[in-house]
Amino acid sequence: MKTIVKFFCYHFLWFISSLPFCILYIFSDVIYFFVYRVAAYRRKVVRKNLMTAFPEKNERGIKQIERSFYHWFCDYMVETLKLMTISQDEIQRRMVFRGIDVMDSYINKGVSCAILLGHYCNWEWISTISLAVSSKAVCAELYHPLENSWLNQWFLDIRQRFGSVCIPMNETLRHIVRYQHAGYPLVVGYIADQKPNWKNIHLWLNFLNHNTPVFTGTERIIKRTRQVVFYGDVHRIRRGYYECHLQLIEDHPETLPDYQLTECYMQELEKTIQRAPAYWLWSHDRWSRTKEEFDIRFYDKDGKVFEKMTEEEYAKTKGWKSYWHR
Repeated sequence: MKTIVKFFCYHFLWFISSLPFCILYIFSDVIYFFVYRVAAYRRKVVRKNLMTAFPEKNERGIKQIERSFYHWFCDYMVETLKLMTISQDEIQRRMVFRGIDVMDSYINKGVSCAILLGHYCNWEWISTISLAVSSKAVCAELYHPLENSWLNQWFLDIRQRFGSVCIPMNETLRHIVRYQHAGYPLVVGYIADQKPNWKNIHLWLNFLNHNTPVFTGTERIIKRTRQVVFYGDVHRIRRGYYECHLQLIEDHPETLPDYQLTECYMQELEKTIQRAPAYWLWSHDRWSRTKEEFDIRFYDKDGKVFEKMTEEEYAKTKGWKSYWHR
């Protein structure tokens, strides 16, 4: 029975994907009405994130960004679905990469490259960079395997359709080293703008008006494997059309002080978001982990984070705080 359901689900998605963009964007407008107006999907989270990130904006300005975000988010969903059937020629017209010549100059020397990106514009379409760079490179992107095996395989299929390779997050270093030892230069996309787990927090930065915990594992992998670092500054030209400008950050990252590369990435991403804020993933509860809570629950020793208070103990601490401040 499950096999039959999966069969029909796949072919239904394929049918929807095969429709022209003009029809898909009508679907997107309908989805927007239900997601934003009816279900109010994570609207409280989005509103809170926008208000705290842009305290200088009035309520009207915040609501305008909010509506634009939900319109784009629904477009993102149908555009991702379109990856099932879109032709190579069409995706190359709609997803354009600038600065490829600089990246190719390193690839042709056998040097691997890293692209630092955010959950900004249509990040799924970035996987088509395999159609733009030198054929000598293996293009790879990191991903978190999904619990649903069918859905996980569906995402793998569309992400690898144009020649990219998906690498599980917990196997990143092993795969990169294996390719490099085999003599294949890589182009690896890293999306590292979401919140890390508590025990993976080693750095806090001022980002969009928040004291923000950030991933540092990406920097360590890049330095260890000596990848030339680019920042992918993505622009939405118009509906269904994007450009990714590859900006060289550092060609010898192993020489940089600790966390300088991460700080540079977060600064560039902040500029991108501030330029056109509607196209970042505001529905993620990015700032739910605070430095105050971290200092109470954990301590940092020699670059390692240790828990000094369990979840239950911390909950009791919050209870005492609320008691004494009534």
